[in-house]
Amino acid sequence: MIIIKDINLHNFKFWSGAKELADCLTLGDLQEIEEHLDEIYPDGLTETQINDLFWFDGEFICELIGENYEDIINRTFK
Repeated sequence: MIIIKDINLHNFKFWSGAKELADCLTLGDLQEIEEHLDEIYPDGLTETQINDLFWFDGEFICELIGENYEDIINRTFK
């Protein structure tokens, strides 16, 4: 059985290593990433595919918004 949900990335519940990157991104970053992913994957992605992109391909995710992965990970919010 396949269940498809239409949710925004800022409401997505990332887990494991993907959460580390997602927690460093702003709402604006997530919205921009979502727009790019919609274009690249017009048929959508599963929750596992989304999580795996953020976990194992964080550099790609950061490139979508013109940022460096290490710079994003080292952000500190006050």
